[in-house]
Amino acid sequence: METGQLRIGIGWDSHPLVSERKLVLGGVDVRHDKGLSGWSDADAAVHAIIDALCGAADLGDIGTLFPPQDPEYKGISSLVLLGRTGEVLKAEGCRVVNIDVTIIAESPKLSPFVPEMRKSISQALGIDSTQVTVKATTTNGLGFIGRGEGMAAQAVALVRKKGTARRSKD
Repeated sequence: METGQLRIGIGWDSHPLVSERKLVLGGVDVRHDKGLSGWSDADAAVHAIIDALCGAADLGDIGTLFPPQDPEYKGISSLVLLGRTGEVLKAEGCRVVNIDVTIIAESPKLSPFVPEMRKSISQALGIDSTQVTVKATTTNGLGFIGRGEGMAAQAVALVRKKGTARRSKD
C-alpha cells in the first residue's frame, strides 16, 4: 500500500474572449471565432489545473511559479508550464493521484475536444489519461460567460506527498 499524505488543491481561472486570437483549452486548439486573452496562451483550463496542483503541494499559485508579465512566459504554451509544474511536484515528493477540471463556456460545444484534452494534460504531467477528467458546462446565459465575454475553468487536484509536510515560511 502506498503511503504519504493525501492533499487536495482547488484552482480557478478566467480570461476575456478577444478577436484574432486562437482558442486553446486543455492544451488543444479549439475551433472558435475568438480566443482567450492573456500573457501566455491563456488556457484557462490548464491554468486552473496548475493552481490546483500548486495548492495541493503547498507551492503557492501559478503566479508564484510563473510570474505574470515575465518575458519568458509571453505566448508560452500552458502545457509547457504544466509540465514544469509536474517536475516541481516530483522534486517536492508529490505524485498526482487525479485531476478534475470543469471548463465554463457558453460556446463552442467542447465535448468533441474532451478526449484530446485529457490526453494532452496527462502527457504534460506524465500520468495516465484515466487520472484526468475534463468536463464542460455553461452558465445558461448568466454573467460575463453567458454574454460570451469570457470563459473560466475550475479544477481540483489530489496529490500524494511522501515524507513529512513541508513547513510554511509564514
